[in-house]
Amino acid sequence: MKVISEQMVKILKYIGEGIHIVNKDGITVYYNDAMQTIEGIKKEKVIGRHILEVYPNWKKENSTLLMVLKNQKEILKKKQSYINLKGEKINTINTTVPLFHGNELIGAVEISSNYTEVSNMSNQIIDLQQKLIKNNDVKIVKSRYYTFDDIIGENKDFLKALKHAKKSAEMGSSVLIYGETGTGKELFAQSIHSASKRKEMPFIAQNCAAIPDSLLEGILFGAVKGSFTGAENRPGLFEQASGGTLFLDEINSMSGELQAKLLRVLQENYIRRVGGQKDIKVDVRIIAATNTDPKILLKSNSFRKDLYYRINVIGVRLPTLNQRKDDIAELSENFINEFNKKFNKDVWMLSENVVDIFMKYNWEGNIRELRNIIESSMNYVEDEHVIKKEHLPSYFIDKISENIVHSHNCDFKDYDRLPGYIEDIEKKIMLTTYESSNSNITLTAKKLGISRQNLQYKLKKFDICR
Repeated sequence: MKVISEQMVKILKYIGEGIHIVNKDGITVYYNDAMQTIEGIKKEKVIGRHILEVYPNWKKENSTLLMVLKNQKEILKKKQSYINLKGEKINTINTTVPLFHGNELIGAVEISSNYTEVSNMSNQIIDLQQKLIKNNDVKIVKSRYYTFDDIIGENKDFLKALKHAKKSAEMGSSVLIYGETGTGKELFAQSIHSASKRKEMPFIAQNCAAIPDSLLEGILFGAVKGSFTGAENRPGLFEQASGGTLFLDEINSMSGELQAKLLRVLQENYIRRVGGQKDIKVDVRIIAATNTDPKILLKSNSFRKDLYYRINVIGVRLPTLNQRKDDIAELSENFINEFNKKFNKDVWMLSENVVDIFMKYNWEGNIRELRNIIESSMNYVEDEHVIKKEHLPSYFIDKISENIVHSHNCDFKDYDRLPGYIEDIEKKIMLTTYESSNSNITLTAKKLGISRQNLQYKLKKFDICR
């Protein structure tokens, strides 16, 4: 009896995960290209042979495929680390399930995801963090973090968020920071830490969305030797941050299962390493952050309610840059001073035209986008002391054109006659295109698809250029 059909073989050939299928006797009947790449062995040397012939270092007790054949029970998301036939260390996460025809066992299939690069990277991150904590004295560690003195703004909503953040620094409770990407969540988290009683201790940040959930558990809680193949005794971030602060960005990206484990740690102040039996006491303050409104996350069940209420003891809601445009001038001045020092330049200010553009622009990337625009513009400034429109990066100019046209669309109800409505739209498009072309007549005419003569006539008509 065939374990898999020809149609299924065609499908399995092109998927990204490794697929290894054996019959009930442990003989390989299918081995796809992805598995061949992961294990570094040609499929011709595997198909038709027993697993233990191909992998002499394996035994019935440590081969997931043979264990599933014996116990007829699935093994889900098991971490494995082994040396392939090329001598390379491979880290995979495997799901192995028995195959039945009716009630008769006919084989087993293993699906392998290669997390070698991600696993190596996460291990390097943990090792580097450990070295930083061990090797840096208190003064050096302290100087690495932002403080409230680094935070700029006078906007009413922003000052309210700043007040909550400063208040939270005095307390020891958990904090949840909500703000869109680029609003400065980690800047606030570091400042809270720097103003707290824990300021002499480590501050460790981890983006929960940057690492697969299957690896994040080990990174947070650590692992013990033998918990999975290749695992060594290793402390997690909770142990490394002991006495200090652990900043968990995009906390809602964790699976519900991992969120439940985190909740247990926050309630009991004990962690247990992956594969371990010993409870380890930890003293860590949690500052968490999300770039999605918590109300939406709770409604969609992306954020466990019990964890939300446990962490959101003190909530800090950061306004977007569009909600605090009155801070743009001060923020821009601060970034100009920063890049004057970096580039050894003497820029004083933004031109009035650039200020007007910044005030009308829809800042989707928030403060991070403003900072990047200032940095890019400073590269184009030579001996001038003012950032002008011609210094702004070209991709930003293109975005301005679209942004201004859309934000100045006219409402017909404001006009008595259709010709006036159309003329006003034409004038706005003409002005925007002319400015984005740096007042170049030929380029403007080309963009608008009209002749130079027609363009010059309309520019005079609309009093754009004389």
